[in-house]
Amino acid sequence: MMKNKTLWIFFLMLLAFAMTLSACGGGDEPEADDTAADSSEPADTADEEDMEETAADCGSSTGEAEQEGSYQIPTAIEGCYNVAFVYVGPHDDGGWSQAHDVGREYVQENVEDVHTAYVEIVAEGADAEQVVRSLARKGFDVIFTTSFGYMDASEAVASEFPDVDIIHISGFKTNNENFGNLMGAMEDMKYLAGMLAGSRAMVDGNPRLGYIATFPIPEELRLGNAFALGAQETCPDCTIDVRWIFTWHDPIVEQDAAASLFDGGAQVVMTGADTPAPAEAAPEGKWGITYDYSENCQLDACLTSMYWNWGPVYARIVEESRAGTWEAGSEYFDADAGAMGLYGFMEGEELQPGVAELPEEDLQLIRDTLDAMLAGEFDRFDVFAGPITDNQGNVVLEEGETLEQIDLDQFSGDCPTCMYWWNENVTAELPELDE
Repeated sequence: MMKNKTLWIFFLMLLAFAMTLSACGGGDEPEADDTAADSSEPADTADEEDMEETAADCGSSTGEAEQEGSYQIPTAIEGCYNVAFVYVGPHDDGGWSQAHDVGREYVQENVEDVHTAYVEIVAEGADAEQVVRSLARKGFDVIFTTSFGYMDASEAVASEFPDVDIIHISGFKTNNENFGNLMGAMEDMKYLAGMLAGSRAMVDGNPRLGYIATFPIPEELRLGNAFALGAQETCPDCTIDVRWIFTWHDPIVEQDAAASLFDGGAQVVMTGADTPAPAEAAPEGKWGITYDYSENCQLDACLTSMYWNWGPVYARIVEESRAGTWEAGSEYFDADAGAMGLYGFMEGEELQPGVAELPEEDLQLIRDTLDAMLAGEFDRFDVFAGPITDNQGNVVLEEGETLEQIDLDQFSGDCPTCMYWWNENVTAELPELDE
């Protein structure tokens, strides 16, 4: 019994000694607590979800808007690079403004962390200045003003907000700091459209064409003269009548002007305004040429549309603005920028019914000239290369001479050969200049 009792005491002493070592940290380190390790993963996931929930929704097309006078002014979105567009017509007008809005959508979809918004049907003049100033105050980083009559308003607001980049479409003013102008040589496409109209008129045996002009500004004479020069290539005997409508977008006025030209004998009518009025108003056996938007030449009476593809140009400028590398000045791109098209002749497009039956020789001339334009081998100065004679019998340019950019932009002033003349095949009088 004594022996067993001694062994039992010895066993209890060993057990006590082992427990003492364990309490002092002896032996192997314990394995990590699996529960603690797992608990960190949900915490990280929760942080990411919180960040996603608080991230700016730059994809909102307009964001919040507030009524200011007659206009709903969108607000900028914190955390995004904010870009605004100001339109003279409805964003879905089927013409000029819709082409710009398609460009806005391209920016929204292709440039990261950018929020775009627009204000539509903004009158030129004081209203435009109010809207542009409101957008700048709201925190927009870039503002595109997309009508000639917005030029002075854009200039005024740019001087007040030096940190906002303002790009005016179709004008000629710049402060070389944060206010510049942008335009493309649509005279390239108008020249080709003139070739097409002349060819159609020759086939139909009626060498009379028409042009719906908007406002008496250099742009409208430039584009009308380009159309006339193109028509001269395929129809030397063609003449062109003009109707001034003094609006960019008015479906009724445009329809009336088109009907007037057709009633006056025109076989093909081309427009400088927004709606597809020439094609809609064309009597059977006559034709219209539309403008600005690639989807507005759907009727069989439409020969083609000269359209804009603003998206890639706008995206580049927005990226440059955000990077601080955009240089305010005057940018005037030609067809090789890929920002313009002639419907039916671009990749993936089919010729309209009234075009497909034209002489192959004429179609090939148009294709070859377009290819040269897209390759940068034929530009706006080739369109306006001498010899050119005006409809008063005056020589505008001698053989081998060409216009300068300032000639394309202005009626008068320092331009050597200002754009205040009609080509010899235009029967209309020159517009009166404002004093």
